[in-house]
Amino acid sequence: MPGPQIHDRHPLALALFGLTLVSGLIDAVSYLGLGHVFTANMTGNVVVIAFALAGAPGFSVAGSLTSLAAFLLGAVLAGRLATRNAGPRQPWRLRTAFVLEAALYGVAAVVAFAWSVDGPAQYGVIALLALAMGIRNGTVRGLGVPDLTTTVLTLTLTGLAADSRLAGGTALRQRRKVFSVATMLAGAAPGAVLVLHGQTAWALVVSAALAGVTVLLYRE
Repeated sequence: MPGPQIHDRHPLALALFGLTLVSGLIDAVSYLGLGHVFTANMTGNVVVIAFALAGAPGFSVAGSLTSLAAFLLGAVLAGRLATRNAGPRQPWRLRTAFVLEAALYGVAAVVAFAWSVDGPAQYGVIALLALAMGIRNGTVRGLGVPDLTTTVLTLTLTGLAADSRLAGGTALRQRRKVFSVATMLAGAAPGAVLVLHGQTAWALVVSAALAGVTVLLYRE
């Protein structure tokens, strides 16, 4: 079933663009700062586990399994939230999911400041971020907004090429697809700079702040 036809300046679309920006930051933190683990891209974690089992250096089975388990728990929570608050209360459900996500980033930042991201604390931060992303993905999936998944760009890029006029298409939602890619890049680049300069905790603070601003600005 096709998703809702919302324009790119619709409050929901703007909120999802904001969350895509946050995803770039979180991807930078998780992959560069938490031992090459993904907390939003579970396809990547499955591949990373295979790499680690094959003996490739620099990859962690334990870290990726922690992320997978927390992500699935987050998706279950999102499903429960959707079931209990369906219908006209959908905006309330979305705001609840956004608040939970921002709060989990905030807790992850506190852990990173207090105990760094080494040793057991690293797994705690991985779990918190993956839990947030599971809630996010479970919630956004239920919305079914075309080309705004907020975390995975493979289908967005495929559509950008396959629907282009070069391919004989109509360039359907081309601006949205381009902007989705741009916002992910806009989040990942400063996130990478912060992590590479030893400021992982501050990258998490920025992620929490941006997610919080999304909550405050979202109106429907």
